Amino acid sequence: MAGGALESGRSVASRVSAILMAFRGGGTHSLTELAGIAGLPISTTHRLVGELVSRRVLERTERGGYRVGLPLRMIGGLSFPSAPPLLERALDVVNDLASITGTSVRVGVLDPRKLIVTATEPGRAGIDGFVEDATPPYASALGRVLLAFSPSEVVDEVLAAARTATGDRDPISPDRLRRVLGTTRLTRLAVHRDGLGRCELAVPVFGTGGTLLAALEASIPDPKSGFEQVRGALLIAASSLSRQLATSAPVASPDAGSAEADATG
Repeated sequence: MAGGALESGRSVASRVSAILMAFRGGGTHSLTELAGIAGLPISTTHRLVGELVSRRVLERTERGGYRVGLPLRMIGGLSFPSAPPLLERALDVVNDLASITGTSVRVGVLDPRKLIVTATEPGRAGIDGFVEDATPPYASALGRVLLAFSPSEVVDEVLAAARTATGDRDPISPDRLRRVLGTTRLTRLAVHRDGLGRCELAVPVFGTGGTLLAALEASIPDPKSGFEQVRGALLIAASSLSRQLATSAPVASPDAGSAEADATG
């Protein structure tokens, strides 16, 4: 492409808009495809896309492509293109689950190394929007489910961020975490006990093509009672939500990545 001719007279906003419009149908694009669709030189596209990735407007996939980042999906309700956003779909399921189990329930996603969650309690009328959870993903059942189905480099980055935050002191052994995530990936169930004696159970929620979309979590005040009841209710709720999402309007699913298994603790 002739860079000068293509870029002449175009503002930065115009170039960025052209790149973002390439994702109006969802899916993943390579740098070359983005440059062609936006009508920009590769060098300019590379620079602007790099900026968008650094601000999480776009995400880099394991295979080197690019897709819309979670903050932009949340702004536009594009967690599932051509379908209602996750929060809307999860609302009834999460409230029903809290009512049936009598426990607090959360649904969350990973963005890309932090938990974005929403929660509800038994008897509560509804749930609010997604908020960032300061708890490291590996320190909750919900986070471990999400990590178990994430690319291995995401797990590495979560551990690296945790070591930085704790002054290079490993909060959890990387080998142990990978074993835990491996078990979670195999069983599709994460169990985590906090220091207060409570037990968290979490299961994955899948969408079209088996792509992981979110995780559901319920807390049990007493692990010695109600475990199987809550586990069964979680699996039914996740299956119901997965079915709703999988039968929504077709979606170009993002690369799932090669998660290096590991799971529940």
